[in-house]
Amino acid sequence: MAGCGESRKDLPVFDGVPFRTDASAVDKKVSRALFEAEVYDARSSLDGAREAVRYAGTKYCIANYGSSKIDWAIDIEDPETPLPLDEDTMVLQGTCNP
Repeated sequence: MAGCGESRKDLPVFDGVPFRTDASAVDKKVSRALFEAEVYDARSSLDGAREAVRYAGTKYCIANYGSSKIDWAIDIEDPETPLPLDEDTMVLQGTCNP
């Protein structure tokens, strides 16, 4: 549908690829600190997707806790760490640290 959602030109670009991202609490009733970040079309650039998931998590934690400190469930800093993909979507959990 025209006019709905983000246009590709408004998406953050990493490694030359625009990525649609999302991050939300795993269980708001328990804590907003534990969140899940998603990057769609991750296979278009795994290096870019790694940066896009970091961006989504940072944006989420700053909005909810005023801090960009995150403990990720896996080591996203290590380029050798395999990234979890569900089809073409990268899904990672992290915990915001105020």
